[in-house]
Amino acid sequence: MKICYVYAHPEPKSFNGALKDTALVALKEKGHEVKLSDLYAMKFDPVLKASDFPERKNSEVFNPFFEAIKASKTGAFAPDIREEMEKVKWADLLIFQFPIYFTSMPAIMKGWIDRVLAPGFGFNPVTNSAYDTGLFKEKSSMLVTTTGAPKEMYSEGGVHGDLNKHLEAITHCIFEYMGMKVLPSYIIYEASSISKEKGAEEFEKYKQRLLGLGADVV
Repeated sequence: MKICYVYAHPEPKSFNGALKDTALVALKEKGHEVKLSDLYAMKFDPVLKASDFPERKNSEVFNPFFEAIKASKTGAFAPDIREEMEKVKWADLLIFQFPIYFTSMPAIMKGWIDRVLAPGFGFNPVTNSAYDTGLFKEKSSMLVTTTGAPKEMYSEGGVHGDLNKHLEAITHCIFEYMGMKVLPSYIIYEASSISKEKGAEEFEKYKQRLLGLGADVV
């Protein structure tokens, strides 16, 4: 299987960094092909801007939606966008790993989605039934995320509410909108205060989850 692993955490020595390293080793041991997008290490620019489109449809007024539609037909995106698009096109499965920031993803990953999964490339903009006509129907996706707060705070009735419901803004409104099959999210709670022993257990659990990837992907 071909896997694009999109990762966002600013500290390589963090729990998230070790979790990502565990994933890469496990996936390669299983025989999967993996391409990593380590967004902070890449210094990926999350800002959608006019220079993303070298061949402008309208040079007077910048409308990113219409510029992306044109660029999706011609391939005229900025080089950093094209490079990430090639990884997406290549992949069978996209795994997104990040820490929870205000019940969602870090800005750098949201910027990756805004710039890379562009209209015309990531979804069909000319239909009202994009969920049924998504352009990525042959692909699957999975979220891997960590929280600082305990599970009780991110559960139904907890002060933050059910984290899985918060994540539907990503899993449903982005990934399913684009036609992807969404695998169950993998969530590790209280990562900021986890003990070394508990951390090792979590790494092993995550490894086993990845080693079990197979028929559930496509």
